[in-house]
Amino acid sequence: MALLQDDSYRAELLSDLQADYTKFFTMAERELEGISKTKPVDQYVRLQKIGQGTFGEVFKVRHKSTKQHFALKRIRMEQEKEGFPITALREIRILQSLNHENIVCLKEICHSPPNAGNGFKPQFYLVFEFCDHDLAGLSQQIDFTEPVKKAIMKQLLTGVFYLHLNNVLHRDLKAANILIDKNGILKIADFGLARTTVASLRPDRPTRYTGRVVTLWYRPPEILLNDRHYGKPVDMWGAGCIMAELWTKYPIMQGDNEISQLNLIINLCGSITPEIWPGVERLETFREARLPQDIKRHVREKLTPKFLRLLL
Repeated sequence: MALLQDDSYRAELLSDLQADYTKFFTMAERELEGISKTKPVDQYVRLQKIGQGTFGEVFKVRHKSTKQHFALKRIRMEQEKEGFPITALREIRILQSLNHENIVCLKEICHSPPNAGNGFKPQFYLVFEFCDHDLAGLSQQIDFTEPVKKAIMKQLLTGVFYLHLNNVLHRDLKAANILIDKNGILKIADFGLARTTVASLRPDRPTRYTGRVVTLWYRPPEILLNDRHYGKPVDMWGAGCIMAELWTKYPIMQGDNEISQLNLIINLCGSITPEIWPGVERLETFREARLPQDIKRHVREKLTPKFLRLLL
């Protein structure tokens, strides 16, 4: 404490902090070069915290000049000693390559200098268009009519089709990541786990992706079985889970862990066998899990007649 009261020491400390900030900020700007120029975040006024994700907090903010509302996502920098988080860079690149009514729009990137409030580390923020609701909360509050449910699904599938057309896997489709604006337009959001698909140069060695994706209740069987060569169907499984949730008003498979989730899928859709899934026997997790066999499909018994009529 005595050192902090010494003027020369404080000046030296502040100089070091400024040097660290300049180095870090310059590196981040270099990594962001070609993507977007960052602007000061103080042009926005924080109104309330509206979300907390794996990769950062989200706030509702108001632009000081235009008075418009936006969603401000703070990028978590705590684990980054140097440079900019690769997950955030990937999210930014993907979002800035997309332009579709049903995909949330990234407006700009902002920064704030280091201070006592942020642990003397520069902070970076993504500014998105603001949407009033997410589908998870809205479906609990409102009994959607059949036409509205169908309109929601049409928009969702249109957005997913656009992503896949542009070789983007979302990898975390769930009701909480589906936003609805004040005009009823659906927006697919939260691209923190998204990535572009890469074609393998060798057909005998398809591209491998991480298995640490997709929220458990919306996770498809191939990822639960640790198949690292998955593709666009993982998003379609998530869209199907969201569709069922629209009619049942709750996630239809709420497992406690991966094996529990697999068992719930089997009890609904039937046993996983090489006959219906050629090649599944090559997955080590499938061989070790000893999943129940001879389980028949129970979709008709467990889902509502109206939902089944839509499927048929």
